[in-house]
Amino acid sequence: MHAVVSGTGHILRCGATLRKIQGREDPVGQRFTEVFEIRRPRIGPSMAVLRAASGSRLHLRMRSPPQIDLTAVLIALPKDGGPLSGGALVDLSFGISVIDAVRDFALTGSDFAVTDPTIEMLYLFEAKSAAMEASRKLNLRLQGAMIAAEEQAFTDTLTGLKNRRAMDHVLTRLIDRGEDFALMSLDLDYFKAVNDSLGHAAGDHVLQQVARRIVGQMRGADTIARVGGDEFVVILAGHAEGPVLVDIAERVIGCLEAPIPFEGEECRVSASIGAVLSRDYAHPEMDQLLADADRALYTAKMQGRRRVALFDPVQDAEGVPPPATPHQQGPDAKAPDRR
Repeated sequence: MHAVVSGTGHILRCGATLRKIQGREDPVGQRFTEVFEIRRPRIGPSMAVLRAASGSRLHLRMRSPPQIDLTAVLIALPKDGGPLSGGALVDLSFGISVIDAVRDFALTGSDFAVTDPTIEMLYLFEAKSAAMEASRKLNLRLQGAMIAAEEQAFTDTLTGLKNRRAMDHVLTRLIDRGEDFALMSLDLDYFKAVNDSLGHAAGDHVLQQVARRIVGQMRGADTIARVGGDEFVVILAGHAEGPVLVDIAERVIGCLEAPIPFEGEECRVSASIGAVLSRDYAHPEMDQLLADADRALYTAKMQGRRRVALFDPVQDAEGVPPPATPHQQGPDAKAPDRR
C-alpha cells in the first residue's frame, strides 16, 4: 500500500490495496490527515511537519470504520517545482494487524507486493493455522479414544452395566463426600439350573435380561454393577430409610421372577438381596460395607432365598442376625424352578 501526497497534503494517487480497504470512500483528493489519524509521534497535521518526520516510522489509524491500525514511513519529495514538489511518498503497512486486515477486507496474495515480507508472514500464519487445526482434530480423536477406553474399562462387556472397578470408584466418591447412600448386594437364585439345563448361552441371555430389568427399577442416578458371574451390586445415592430400601429390593426380586424366554424355553430365576445403609456407620468404609451387605445376603440365602435382609451394625454387634424378609408373590405368580 502506498499514497502519493501533494505539497498541500492531499492524496494524489494511491495503491489498489489502499483503495480496497477504504471501500466506497476514494481517498484520492482527500487530505492525508483526514483519512488517517497520526497517533505516534504526536505531531501536527501540516505538510511541513509531516515532511519533517521524513524517514521516521509513523503509527496511523484509519478514521473510517473499521479504524484499523497501520504503520507507515513517509519520504519527503524534493521541492523542485514539479507537480509533486513539496509532497511526500507514504509507504503503508498493516504491521501486526495484517491477519485482521486479511479477514476484514478479504485480501489475497495479489493485494501485496511479491517482495512484501507480509506475504511470508501470511504463509507462516496459514501454516500455523493448518497445524493447529490438525492438532485440534488429533486432540479430539485422542480425547474420544481416551473416553471410550475409560468407558470400556468401567463397563461389564456382557451386560453393559458398570463393573467392579466402576463400583469402587463410585463408592469411594460417595464416602469421601460424606453423602448418604444405600448398597444392595444381589445374587441370583436358581441361576445354576439354567446353565446346567440350557447351557451357557442361555445363562448369558438371562444375565443380560436381568441387567435390563434391574436398570428398569432404578433411577438414572443409581449405579448398577455386575461384580461376578451372577452377582450384582446396586448403589442408591441419597437413600437413607430402611423400609424404603426393603421395598425397592422386593420390587427388584419381583421383576426378576417373571420368566425369561430363550429359544422356546422359559428360564426362571429369582434373587436374594443383602442391603446396608451408609448412615448406620459412624465412619463408612467401602470394604466393610460390601462385607456386611454380603453377610446379609448370606442370611437371606440361608433363610430360604428370594428374600431381602437389611444389615444392622448394632444388632450384629449384639450377635443378632439381620431379619430376612421373604418376597411376597402375587396369587398368580409361578415359583421359580428349583432344579
